[in-house]
Amino acid sequence: MTKHISPTEAAGLIPDGAVVSVSSSSGLGCPDLMLRAIGERFEATGHPRDITTLHPIAAGDMSGIKGVDHIAKKGLLAKVIGGSYPSGPSSSEPPLIWQMVTGNEIPAYNIPSGILFDMHREAAAKRPGVLTKVGLDTFVDPSREGCAMNGKAMAEPVVKKVAFEGEDWLYFPAIVPQVAIIRATTADERGNLTYEHEGAYLGGLDQALAARNNGGIVIAQVKRITKDGSLRPHDVRVPGMLVDYVVVDPDQKQTTQTPYDPAISGEIMRPLDTFRVPEFNIQKVIARRVARELEAGSCVNLGFGISANVPRILLEEGLHGDVTWVIEQGAVGGVPLLDFAFGCASNADAYMPSPYQFTYFQGAGFDASLLSFLEIGRDGSVNVSKLSFRPHVTAGAGGFVDITARARKIVFSGMFNAGAKLGVDNQKLTIEKEGKLKKLVNEVEHVTFSGRRAVEQGQDITYVTERCVMKLTPKGVVLTEIAPGIDLQAHILDQSEFPLIIADDLKTMDASLFTDAPLGLVLPRKPQRTLEGARHV
Repeated sequence: MTKHISPTEAAGLIPDGAVVSVSSSSGLGCPDLMLRAIGERFEATGHPRDITTLHPIAAGDMSGIKGVDHIAKKGLLAKVIGGSYPSGPSSSEPPLIWQMVTGNEIPAYNIPSGILFDMHREAAAKRPGVLTKVGLDTFVDPSREGCAMNGKAMAEPVVKKVAFEGEDWLYFPAIVPQVAIIRATTADERGNLTYEHEGAYLGGLDQALAARNNGGIVIAQVKRITKDGSLRPHDVRVPGMLVDYVVVDPDQKQTTQTPYDPAISGEIMRPLDTFRVPEFNIQKVIARRVARELEAGSCVNLGFGISANVPRILLEEGLHGDVTWVIEQGAVGGVPLLDFAFGCASNADAYMPSPYQFTYFQGAGFDASLLSFLEIGRDGSVNVSKLSFRPHVTAGAGGFVDITARARKIVFSGMFNAGAKLGVDNQKLTIEKEGKLKKLVNEVEHVTFSGRRAVEQGQDITYVTERCVMKLTPKGVVLTEIAPGIDLQAHILDQSEFPLIIADDLKTMDASLFTDAPLGLVLPRKPQRTLEGARHV
């Protein structure tokens, strides 16, 4: 018997007050037709009312896939818990969900994506919740905001700090979804799901288990339905025994602004010369310097921003394949994509489900992470998740907190301050007009990464900007390199709210970074892994 029903029928199955878990990563894997049907049903009937939605990674974007904005309606949405949220340029109208959040209309939370997936797994196994050190001394910690995004959320905590075996831990009670809305490419008549056109598996299996094991229902949105028995068992990622209903959207986009690209889903491999190499500019200078922090043979995580260009730097230098890139949506290897397709990769070696990728990150199985910053604090803390004067431009933390909690090496990159007019001439950096907004501040507005905890754990932390390189030490933030053409006092020390420590062996950044020509980069080889020094816990 087929499980195929219409989107309207599926929306009618969601009761008032339900907890609904939605699988998505911005436009990637977003069940947009189903979310639209829920919003349309509410407009027509006033139901469902007062639902709570869980979004381990953001649902929707600002480029044609509305996602959570379909259901961001007063009376429909009572509470929202997201790893991240749709964002957009400051010049645009804020997404509807941001208007509800900043207007304090509903309690809204930003729980790290990996922890949100862990909460689903605990709910599926009927365990009480997640005990973790991920998020200590960040905005996740109840000694700070406790994941709350507004006043209403502060009044309804979702995390506690508890003592266990003589140590401080964060405890997140499991949240049981009554409905899981997931997405795939193909369903057979029994509801078995395959993902052959998807750019990631995300966490659909874990979300389906959480709902189904607790008596809830699972609705899958797919592109097409095929005959029972026509799918290869090894290709099925969510078995039909977990899927109650199937909704078909033949026009579902693969990801933001992308109807379908077979290289994103690993069905073909793109020639390397088809990937765009970044044009020479200040951002490329920074990405080049970040690349020099890498080792051949390492596995490296990438975040959005300037660091996302580092794989293209290695490509230009003939070093593609020297580093294996890993991103939170699940792609392993290949070339991570940029801009609207960020979160996808072409020519990937493998796709891991996001919950398992986050297990890899939380346990620091990888070698380094390349991430961005909005602010750097006196204690080395970093903010990427909140700016009060531009709230909807930041999407929340996503997996940033999971990734940085125990990472052995992190390289943060960004512009030294905001709004400066810069130039490059004769292998030197020139400051044509200084920026008005300092990014090195006494105290960051939102602690997404704790510098104090990094020092305690002995993490290797580097900050790369266009005009200098800095390191985090137990004594504070130390200036280790300065760009050629830069005045130490006027362009660096005077542009920081806190005093930087100047290294005794302060160096000048390599002038070749500031030249429009390949560097001839050679990465040192990572030492072969052995059991010597391994931790046995």
